Amino acid sequence: MLFFNKLLPIFVLPLAWVVALLVLGIVRKRRWPLVAALAVLYVASMPVVGNGLFRWLESSHPPIPVDAVEPADAIVPLGGIFGPATPEGFLPNLAEGSDRLEAGILLWQKKKAPTLVFTSGRIPWAKQDEVEGARALRFAGARGIPTDRIVLTGEVGNTVDEARAVAALVRERGWRKIILVTSAWHLRRAARTFRKASVDFVPFPVDFQIDRRSPLTLLDFLPRAEGLRFTEAALREWYGIAFYALLGR
Repeated sequence: MLFFNKLLPIFVLPLAWVVALLVLGIVRKRRWPLVAALAVLYVASMPVVGNGLFRWLESSHPPIPVDAVEPADAIVPLGGIFGPATPEGFLPNLAEGSDRLEAGILLWQKKKAPTLVFTSGRIPWAKQDEVEGARALRFAGARGIPTDRIVLTGEVGNTVDEARAVAALVRERGWRKIILVTSAWHLRRAARTFRKASVDFVPFPVDFQIDRRSPLTLLDFLPRAEGLRFTEAALREWYGIAFYALLGR
């Protein structure tokens, strides 16, 4: 109830805008679908909405100091690390999830686990010459990590595949616990899938998007492209959580 009370003020003003615009649309009769669509677009584009959705996703796993991380048998940064592939000799294109790779390397350097595991992600509908894990292996090797301390999973296409592939490695190598590294907003769903796969893990969230110390301002209620991007990304993650729950994954 306390959490709901904190979120309520965030959504009151947007809902008021929606009601006002819908009333206007009803009054104008045939224009109400257009007005309703504009109202939804306006609300979805407000940073206060996207930030609120992301804040909920990130609330399940707060930041953890590196030195406080419990040692384990392996460190597993999940995929989503790289953007489009680049030719050999060029700098790699790092995606927004590149914090997962950096965190994995840092945790290994801090001796939190002797082995670094990269998942061999390949998007089924995308043309990829190699799996993401192979690119991550080269990147980590260039940072000084011996390649014999790096393990690649079998080919995977999503988070459920990653959990199953890591579970297979855990059984094969007799590992008891891993450090699961992924974006804070993704960790809620990832944690569920790894528990379903019977993998014991220490969560290590990275790539936080929301600064909880920032106060609300009038600008947070004005539509911006960034606000729409945050809302879309958060809703996509919520859809993933709901989809996995329905399928029991």
